[in-house]
Amino acid sequence: MTDSYIYVIIALLPLSALMLVLQANPYNALVIQGIVGAVATLVYAVLGAPDVALTQALVGTMLAITLYAIAVRSSLVMRLGVLEDGAIKTADESLPDGKTEPDFSQLMNDLRTILGKHYMRLELVPYTTRQALHRALMDKEIHATCTRWLGLEQDEDVATSRDEKQPYHTATRIRRLYDILQAELASPTTSLTYVNATDLGEKQP
Repeated sequence: MTDSYIYVIIALLPLSALMLVLQANPYNALVIQGIVGAVATLVYAVLGAPDVALTQALVGTMLAITLYAIAVRSSLVMRLGVLEDGAIKTADESLPDGKTEPDFSQLMNDLRTILGKHYMRLELVPYTTRQALHRALMDKEIHATCTRWLGLEQDEDVATSRDEKQPYHTATRIRRLYDILQAELASPTTSLTYVNATDLGEKQP
């Protein structure tokens, strides 16, 4: 009976592992992964294997959690390409025809809110020209682009889908992102298009 605590400690290992498998939030999963590693270290120490326990603590817990954190931080991000030359204006700036541009920052806030529900973050990547923006999307440097409509669009397929009430156009090459935004983005300022990455090179002028 004096060793009954050992069974309790050992039972914590599959229990914490089950919690890790069932966890949907990747950041909470990192915490539970650390708990699993700590419990495994304790189990090895209690069972008389201090060398294995030390290895588990240093490599299986500390190093693994660090690498997982970097992977989660870098993968759960939507890189959105935008123009940095003033093509995107705020609501306080006037257009040449006297009209005002809808608030771009509000659109970005809507995107951040939607992505936050899926444990993702938004990263804006500025480009100087539309050609550079298109090239970055084609080369898979970014996941999506958001630009203001021009008077004449080079892409006839895109031009035909233009809505005058939607001054911005958002295009993404990631089908999952397109499905999420199409279902949850209710902003009237942008239209949404899914582009096949394999066809991007053929449309490059």
